Amino acid sequence: MKRFLSLALLLFAATFGCDSSSDTSSPTDVNRATKTVDPDSPIAVTATVGMVADLVRTVGGDRVNVSQICGSGVDPHLYKATRDDVVTMMEADMIFYSGLMLEGKMTDTLIKMAREKPVVAVTEAIDQTALLEPDDFAGHYDPHVWMDVSAWAKCVTVIADELSAIDPPSAAAYRERAEKLREQLAELDAYGKRVIATIPKDSRILVTSHDAFNYFGRAYDLEVIGVQGISTESEAGLQQINELVDLLVNKKVKSVFVESSVPRKSIDSLVEGAQSRGHEVSVGEKELFSDAMGATGTYEGTYIGMLDHNMTVVARGLGGEAPEKGFQGKLSP
Repeated sequence: MKRFLSLALLLFAATFGCDSSSDTSSPTDVNRATKTVDPDSPIAVTATVGMVADLVRTVGGDRVNVSQICGSGVDPHLYKATRDDVVTMMEADMIFYSGLMLEGKMTDTLIKMAREKPVVAVTEAIDQTALLEPDDFAGHYDPHVWMDVSAWAKCVTVIADELSAIDPPSAAAYRERAEKLREQLAELDAYGKRVIATIPKDSRILVTSHDAFNYFGRAYDLEVIGVQGISTESEAGLQQINELVDLLVNKKVKSVFVESSVPRKSIDSLVEGAQSRGHEVSVGEKELFSDAMGATGTYEGTYIGMLDHNMTVVARGLGGEAPEKGFQGKLSP
């Protein structure tokens, strides 16, 4: 039944969510296809977002060729699969996606692909008790789980298991690489807790463009405030902006942060509002990565680099101490 849970959620999104279609399949109609691949040829994998694609590349090694749909700076909440994306998915041996309705507008396509090949939500291994369900997203879980490194590490096991199922001769290698990756993620998680703890307690308020950092705040002990809601489709109203300006002024918040995949107009409104009341607020020196990683080919374009960047920039921006180049010394100047 667990294998069908993610598809059931996709079906729910297709039926009741944005841009629903006439597809009336039930979860039991969507057969989670199984197959094995040629051990002498790389496995063609399609992944929806960079945070998933990077884990697949790391666990899969040279046995996988990964095509990523949403690139740097692309908002997966709003992204609709193009014809080229559909062709790429059709040609793939298997598809990995994040799940929890992050890729809501790709729902119909993912359901159709699941009839022909393995289509896997990497978040299916995360216990529901570890998921957040914010008030303004009632009935659905917050999909931004990758912001908590210890939670996202559980996705590594799903990837190793699914690759092993389709490619049994390489199973030992997948599990070995998965174990090494989990060790790296544990080190990254510990780094985040260490540097965020150096921020003065009354300064641990993280104001960002939208609510992508709730798991980050829970994991690293920060109060997190997003100008927009969980989905970037929501807009910040005038009353909400005024309330946030009050918070910035009353709590003497010194810095707010812009996200790489979200327009900054709401953050600019906060800064201007605070200035009009005599309180200077700076915008973080560097953008944070929320729904997309950094540029392809850069350290920040990996999952570890993305979170290292966020942890380091937030710690330094809010008055804490962190190495300028991060916990691995690889961050861009």
